[in-house]
Amino acid sequence: MVSFTLPGLLSALLLLLLPASLDHLPASQQREAEGGIGGGLHPIVLIPGVTCPDLEARLTEAYRPSTPRCGRMTGEGWFGLWTNRTWEMDPERAACFVDQMRLVYDPVLGEFRDLPGVETRVPGFGSARGFSSKDPPHPEYCLGALKSALERLGYHLRYAPPLPGQTSRVYSRYFRGLARLIEDASRRNNGKPAIVLGHSFGGGVALEFVRNTPLPWRDRFVKHVITVAPTWSGGGYVKSLMAVASGPVGLLFVPSAPQLAMRWMWRTFETAIVNLPSPAVFGRRPLVITRHRNYSAYDIADLLVAVGSADGVRPFRERELSKMEYFEAPMVPLTYINGVGIPTAEQLIYWDDDFDRLPEVVYGDGDDTINLASMLAFEEKVGKRPGQMERFKSIKLAGVRHSALVTDVGALSIIMNEIVEANR
Repeated sequence: MVSFTLPGLLSALLLLLLPASLDHLPASQQREAEGGIGGGLHPIVLIPGVTCPDLEARLTEAYRPSTPRCGRMTGEGWFGLWTNRTWEMDPERAACFVDQMRLVYDPVLGEFRDLPGVETRVPGFGSARGFSSKDPPHPEYCLGALKSALERLGYHLRYAPPLPGQTSRVYSRYFRGLARLIEDASRRNNGKPAIVLGHSFGGGVALEFVRNTPLPWRDRFVKHVITVAPTWSGGGYVKSLMAVASGPVGLLFVPSAPQLAMRWMWRTFETAIVNLPSPAVFGRRPLVITRHRNYSAYDIADLLVAVGSADGVRPFRERELSKMEYFEAPMVPLTYINGVGIPTAEQLIYWDDDFDRLPEVVYGDGDDTINLASMLAFEEKVGKRPGQMERFKSIKLAGVRHSALVTDVGALSIIMNEIVEANR
């Protein structure tokens, strides 16, 4: 265990961008699923990607709105801040969304916090309906297709009891809450340990959660970990640099919010710096090329200053650098699933040093988000560690994009097969 991981990825997910709601699916004890699985299924916990979970906010008198309209909800209780209706916001409301989603870094405590006067929470923590697709034409996103497949296998969606005081501000309570969900599911299913599955950012959260639990607890309560295209801080990926430099284009679906406003908001998130390319993986290869200087993974702090995000240097050095050298294995059965063969950003070129515009991109191999180099490093540095190697399986799916790994029929079949095998 290592202390920085608890407030690291989870603070990004719970506080910064979107809180990591969990889909707790206790196993059916009433029937046997197809495929020869007897005696009931193992409970399964799903952790979705960074854009999926919903977020509510409440404004207090300490809030200083950027415009009068943004303060209209002050004292009016909880309201939906990031929901499956966020895409409908008009430009004025979108400006309030950007303002209220921002975070501040507390250098004394060494952690990120909500903007003064803005409180946030996860609605439906631990429930089957605590997250949703934010892209209306694609309800299958955010594990929607996978949930349907699990129901066909014999799982039943149900709510778990909410935890008193559970909010997105409390880092440690998230892991404790997740542990309690797993312990409760195990007790309700004759002591069967749980399968933990995470996609994208949720895959990184799943890995961090398991690595931070005591080994005896893992042996008792974790049957298998399945990570699908996980973004892990030990590797990082080049596309994250473009989000910091020019804005999270294609990541957050808020059509009425200008790119540069979204960039301003994004730079206040720990999410923005938690998956920047690791020197251990990318070395000194130039990743960002400008007219006056090239930047490698060793030059991230200088790049943050160059793009106008100097406020990110201190939290990057204090919170993220150490994670880039953390390759501890979870020491439980682990399946690592990725897409490959898709053009993926490998170098970003800003010839005019204009970071307000999107760069020219040099592509390499990956899943359109995560670079192949990062995947291979995970296999080598985590999967092949003594004690993990015998319980590690890597699956690469040619031609399947990052988000499609949980919607594509063929990819879903592979994931379901891993779940079935973990249940045998």
